[in-house]
Amino acid sequence: MKVVGFAGYSGSGKTTLLEQLIPALKLRGLRVSVVKHAHHQFDIDHPGKDTWRHREAGAFEVVAASAHRLVLMRENERMAEPKVHHLIAELYDGVDWVLVEGFKDSELLKIEVWRAASAQRARYPDDPFITAIATDSPRAMPEPTQRPVLDLNRPDDVAAWLVENGERFEYDPSIYP
Repeated sequence: MKVVGFAGYSGSGKTTLLEQLIPALKLRGLRVSVVKHAHHQFDIDHPGKDTWRHREAGAFEVVAASAHRLVLMRENERMAEPKVHHLIAELYDGVDWVLVEGFKDSELLKIEVWRAASAQRARYPDDPFITAIATDSPRAMPEPTQRPVLDLNRPDDVAAWLVENGERFEYDPSIYP
């Protein structure tokens, strides 16, 4: 399994890029999973539904499954930020690529999504785990870099670059605690 993170500030286009990369990788015959970090309390369940009622009643975990999908909801009994490696371990073994959105401070190799229009500072000068920059404004990058600069508006090219450099992203869970 290959794992790559996508780091960038809110509004930089991370979600849009992943939304476009998933079908580009699938067209290459690859199975793709996503791990997403949410910064706020969020819910994927709906009040009144069975799974919501089970959680509200105090269940630690609720698994809902059908012939089409499986969902696991787990309540954190204590406030604790999840570790990206624990979430990756939850995924199906037969996946080819895991795209990680958020977890910008993790030690995963990442592609920074950066837009000059956002007026946010770039992370690549200070983050050794950023392996490439996807941007719509390469001439406005704040510092020169030897890292590949990918066109944010050409997701198929980003997918091709990932596949060509796949060996760099091979995930070894034994090296993470």
